[in-house]
Amino acid sequence: MAVTDRARRLAETAALAAADKLAQDVVAIDVSERLPLTDAFVIASAPNERQVQAVVDNVEEKLRPLDAKPVRREGTQEARWVLLDFGDIVVHVLHSDEREFYGLERLWKDCPAVPLPAEVYGPPADRSAAGE
Repeated sequence: MAVTDRARRLAETAALAAADKLAQDVVAIDVSERLPLTDAFVIASAPNERQVQAVVDNVEEKLRPLDAKPVRREGTQEARWVLLDFGDIVVHVLHSDEREFYGLERLWKDCPAVPLPAEVYGPPADRSAAGE
């Protein structure tokens, strides 16, 4: 079973919301084959607790119009690893240090990536600045 269309739409919106608040290394992973509880993980990181919270707030705000409210929120007090469970997707926003330490991508490396819009990764690098 692959990620559902709704989960894909939620993952894309969450990833764009995270990128909008300058989250780093935003990825989405299809865990539907391995985990019966959700279809996809969205993982993003930020260099400090304040930015982690800004990413979390923006993700919740952008998913609200899609009738997605978190059924569970964990870690908001410390803002080092915040987990937002929307049912169809789970969003992990981690402080950069926690992300490196826990290595969620390593744990789920055998699961396929969910393609994300190019805007998540920012504008293409200016080739003229690179001397091309």
